[in-house]
This record gives sequence, C-alpha cells and structure tokens, in this order.
Amino acid sequence: MPPSQTDQNRGRPNGRPLTKEHPMASLSTDATGNRSIQFTCPWDRKRRTVRLGKVPKKTAESVRTKVEALVAAVAAKVPPDAETAAWTAAVPDALAAKLAAVGLLPARQTATLGAFLDDYMTRRRLDAKGGTVTQMGVMAADLTKFFGAGTPLRSVTEADAERFRNHYLERGLAPATCHRRINGVKTFFRRAVKEKLIATNPFADVSTPGGNPKDRQQYITDADAGRLLAVCDPDWRLIVALSRFAGLRCPTEVLSLKWEHVDLAAGRMTVPSPKTEHHPGKAWRVVPIFARLRPYLEEAFEAAADRGAEYVVGGGYRLAANKAGGWVNCNLRTQLSRLIRRAGLTPWPKPTHNMRSSCETDLMRGYPIHVVCAWLGNTPDVAMKHYLQVRDTDFEKAAGGGAKSGAVVVQNPVRTAAAGSGQDETNSTQGVDGRCFSLLESVAVAASPDAQVTRLGFEPRLNEPKSHVLPLHYRVIDTSILPRPSGQFNPFQAAQAGGRRRSHCRQRAGPGTLTVRAGSPDRPSPPGPPAGSAGSRGRSS
Repeated sequence: MPPSQTDQNRGRPNGRPLTKEHPMASLSTDATGNRSIQFTCPWDRKRRTVRLGKVPKKTAESVRTKVEALVAAVAAKVPPDAETAAWTAAVPDALAAKLAAVGLLPARQTATLGAFLDDYMTRRRLDAKGGTVTQMGVMAADLTKFFGAGTPLRSVTEADAERFRNHYLERGLAPATCHRRINGVKTFFRRAVKEKLIATNPFADVSTPGGNPKDRQQYITDADAGRLLAVCDPDWRLIVALSRFAGLRCPTEVLSLKWEHVDLAAGRMTVPSPKTEHHPGKAWRVVPIFARLRPYLEEAFEAAADRGAEYVVGGGYRLAANKAGGWVNCNLRTQLSRLIRRAGLTPWPKPTHNMRSSCETDLMRGYPIHVVCAWLGNTPDVAMKHYLQVRDTDFEKAAGGGAKSGAVVVQNPVRTAAAGSGQDETNSTQGVDGRCFSLLESVAVAASPDAQVTRLGFEPRLNEPKSHVLPLHYRVIDTSILPRPSGQFNPFQAAQAGGRRRSHCRQRAGPGTLTVRAGSPDRPSPPGPPAGSAGSRGRSS
C-alpha cells in the first residue's frame, strides 16, 4: 500500500511536500545500525540514497545538513556556499564517490604521488630551464623514495610533511639546500591543490631556516684579484676578469659571451643572459667595458684573431658546462680553488658569486643603484640581500674620516667675563681654530678682532651644549674691512653690515672678546644707556 500524503510530508517543514524552495534530506537507521540519508533529486524528482554505514548519529546529522545544502545549490543552479565547498573538498574519497554517484558532486580526480610527479615533470620540461628541471627531479625523487610512488596524494598529511622536513635535516644538508628543496616540494603540492587533486597543501606551514646570505659573503680586494690573475692561464684570466671587474654570471654569461658582442671601440659589451632570457626584455643587457677589464679583453682579442675564435673564453669550458641537463659548473669551482691556493690565498665560499658581488659593491660607490643593477642584471632588492657588502675599509673610513667631512667641531663651553657683573650672559664655545661662537642666539662672534662669523638665516634658540658643530650656512667675514671711524672696532656696525638682524653688542674688557645681546628677529633691541649713567646699574663698559 503506497504511503499516504500525510506520511510523505511527515518531518518536512510545515508538513508541505518537498519543493525546490524546501530541499530536505532525511536520516534513517536500519536494524543493524547502518545509517543512510535520503533526498529527492531536484532534476528528476526521484528519491536518492547515500549510505553512510555505521557512523555516530552526530556525524550522520552533520552530513545530512551538508547534503541539504548541496541539494539546494543544485536546485538553484549555483555553486555551494564557501563552508559547504570547503567541506566537500575535505571529505574522504569514499564519501566523495558516494555523493558523486547521486549527482551532488562531480567525480573527484584521484592520483598517486608517483603519477602526479611524472606528469608534472613532463609539463615543466617544456617551459623550465634545464637546471631547474634537474633540481626539480632531485626533489621528486626524494618524495617518491620517502612516501612511495603508489601513495595517494590525499593521504599525505601535515604530520607526514613534518617528517619529510626532519628527514632532510637528518641527512645533514646545508640549511640553504633544505630551504630550497622544501620550497620546491611546496610548489608540487600547490599545483595539486590548483588541479583540485587535494584540498589543502600539507607543506604550507612547513618551514626551514634558509640561513643568512651575508654569512657566506666575502669581499675580494683588488690586491687579491691581482694575485689570482697572476697565476691564471689566458682562459682563466678572462673568467676571473669578467667575473670580478664586469660582474658577469659564471658560467652562463661568461661562457656565452662572443667576440661579436664586444665593441672595444665603443667601450660596451652586449651580454647574453641565459638565466633571465625567459623574462621579457631580460635576454640581453649592455655592460660597459670597464677600465680594469679592458687590458684583459684586448690581450685575448689579439690572440683570438689569430685562431678565429668565436667565443671570448675558449678551452672547451663551454662544451663541458652547457649540457642537455642545463648549465653545470663542470668543476670550474674545483679548478678555481686550486688557482686561489696557488696564488697563496685561502679559498673563499661561492668563488665566482663573491667576485660578482665584490664588483657590484665597488660600482655602487660611484653610480646610482638603478644604473648598477641594469649593468649587473639584477634588482635592487636582490642586490641588497645577496650582493652588496660592507667592507673593512668602510669602517676605517667612518672611524677616521671625521676630520675630512668639512665640519668644524667646537667644544669646551666657557663663560664670559660679564657673568659676574650681572649683565646678560652669552654662552660661547671655543672652536678648534681659536674662534669663539655664541650659542644664545646662534650668533657667531669672532675671538679675533679682524674676523667675525655672521649668520645667513634665522636659527632656533639652542640650549648650551657640551659640543657644537658650526652649521654650513654660517660664514666668516674679515671685520678689518668694516669702517672704524673712532679707530676702534665697532661691533654694532659689523653686525649691521654682515648680518640680516641687528644685535646690540657691547665690547667687553679684553681684546677681541665680545658679549652679544640679541633683539627679536623682527625688531632690533634699542641701544643701552651710555656707560657710567644710572641706567647702566654699575655694569662696566
């Protein structure tokens, strides 16, 4: 007997039949404890069942709520809300397959770790550099060996990612190597998330200390470079000179440079850059032929003209370095270390990189950073982080170069003789050249009767410091050129002729020493009472 309409409507909102406006799913439990969810499909009005098995009722109710949201989204022909979408991305494959079977989800793509990595590497070989593909192959091999090629991608958890990171650390790899490889693994799983093979990236929060690039930097002085060049053969002289004096990348740019790229007459080189050629406008750059580099290029050019060489650096190094798998060093660092020892020097880390870094550091002393970065082929951020160095000579110059800065340092504040007489006191400092400068109004007063320092602009009032540096906008004038109608130095006329504001100055006892009492910036102070009058209050003139 078919169920009555009342039975069909039981448990539905307001007792009304299921409609698109009221997508409803019901939860049922059979005699054995297996739970299932039933709902009516909005596209064919047929009853569908999602069997959950023996699960807790709370879990089944949660699934039923999400099923209702999926049914509503399908009925409205809109994507599910963000919360439901995140839930469907995280559900196990078994439940996702059941929801896909009833038409609530598209069939989920599943992949194993080995199959995904093989497919990813095949696609990256089409657009990535050979060296990049080689490094990615190493990371893929590490993942496959640790987890197994048949491991489902969705089974890799955050805990597994931490174990893989610890595996790298236990192998004793350098911090920079661990950091670079973990970042490469993150790229693999980020791609899997984009292809919807997994819901989240298990390596997203895994990090390793990458080390400080400054720890492996070393500045190569001109003297050390000269000692190294003295023990090199012609090919190695060019490699060292191009790296240290022109900042070319080695081996890619040094071994790619042809004689047709070198214009000795114009003093420029057009340097090919295999590392950055896949970026728009970064395949070439123009570099000056610096004065320290020119002798080595001219010497090599004469020798190359005799044998018809195409590349600037010969010796077969290019054939050995530029292989199908990308640019490799072909033991350039090993041979360079031997030459460094032969020159009586201690091999430094990252030999060719530090020569390029030293070149950029030198160039930054005389040229703007955008010019230097254009010549070296990097960006200001990269230059600041990986290339520019602080040299010992910078500290020596800073410690011993104070007297060369052009500033006049004054110190040792003294009191004037007027302090004991009750007169307005002017605090002065004694300069290194014997001149005395007033600090009350920043008005300079000469300790010599023939020189006076006048101000070119108004300055704020200063408290009496222990030391003072004379500002650059003060000037010293020779007061001997000022008129002396009475045969004596008249400070009032000197202030009127040499400064923009007037100061009432009274000559103190003692030759060449003045006490300054300044008026307001806009209105000069009136002259004081004559000496010996009642208004002078006993002050001596």
